[in-house]
Amino acid sequence: MASYSSQVNVIHKKFQNAVKRAKTKQALNKAYSAHKKDHERLLKKHLREETLMIIKAKKKLE
Repeated sequence: MASYSSQVNVIHKKFQNAVKRAKTKQALNKAYSAHKKDHERLLKKHLREETLMIIKAKKKLE
């Protein structure tokens, strides 16, 4: 599995390429919308993984 920061870099590179290729305002809005959705999905996954780590660590301390 790739690290969180490397996945963020991939998302940003994809977004930057889409912005460079965009020729209309609608294309820019679509690129941003997709970028935001990707970010939200990745952050949710990352926070879920961290929460599971904390739960496991707490169980070891009991």
